[in-house]
Amino acid sequence: MRKVSGHGKRLSYYDFGHTTVYASRFDQRFPYCAYVPEDYDEDGDKTYALAVIVHGTERGMLAYRDAFADFAEQNGVIVLAPLFPANICFPGDLSSYKMLREGDLHYDAVMLDMVEEMRERYRIRGDRVLMYGFSGGGHFTHRFLFLHPERLLAASIGAPGVVTLLDFDHDFWVGVRDFEKVFGKKVDLDAMRKVAVQMVIGGDDLQTWEITITPDDAWWMPGADLAGATRNDRIRSLKGSLEKHGVEVQLDVMPGITHDDRELIAKVKDFFARTLNAAPV
Repeated sequence: MRKVSGHGKRLSYYDFGHTTVYASRFDQRFPYCAYVPEDYDEDGDKTYALAVIVHGTERGMLAYRDAFADFAEQNGVIVLAPLFPANICFPGDLSSYKMLREGDLHYDAVMLDMVEEMRERYRIRGDRVLMYGFSGGGHFTHRFLFLHPERLLAASIGAPGVVTLLDFDHDFWVGVRDFEKVFGKKVDLDAMRKVAVQMVIGGDDLQTWEITITPDDAWWMPGADLAGATRNDRIRSLKGSLEKHGVEVQLDVMPGITHDDRELIAKVKDFFARTLNAAPV
């Protein structure tokens, strides 16, 4: 929250610092919170980059917002942390957001409108955002990169369990051969090449109990094992598929780390800071 008492002029006291939790105007099932740097002045003219931090299956929206607060203060960034609750599409639904679409529900549209809400409330610089997601958030982030590269300044993809390869020989979700049929939009390789892309993972992130897809699983399809068995195998396969099409990727592997990004986030902050420093003002 704000360090001084009282409301702002147009903004509430709860719209500064560690903000309150808002319901999306687009679909009130989906809330979000934000972090707004202490120097944000409603009467000022300073603009702020926007960083979107997408939670994993654990839904740690507030923890991720708070973890990036120092980065926001140091780099003039506003942080947006959405929440995609479990059980949205059916009882026990943990993962539908990871594929961006489930029937008529377009999670990417929900996300894009949250960004527009932030742009209307605050002075956001440009129309391209930084995005980081770990595990389930890494699912969302790399598929968002495929679908909306023109909205991304940078994408940091953390240890996704199941990857969609930039592979035009296999259908979605394994590849992108029928991407336009699924999403109504072609993969724009030129736009993807303009996005700074990082992949980050622990070197000991090798367990497969949660990510092995068998013929009994709802996500099963031919090629489900194409990217390899472990998250390390799969992130390298994803990297290779992007690089094959001219998309540069920075891969950061931290030795001794398992499936836990608390020590990986520093790498993400460094990557985002370098991207912002290199971006035209």
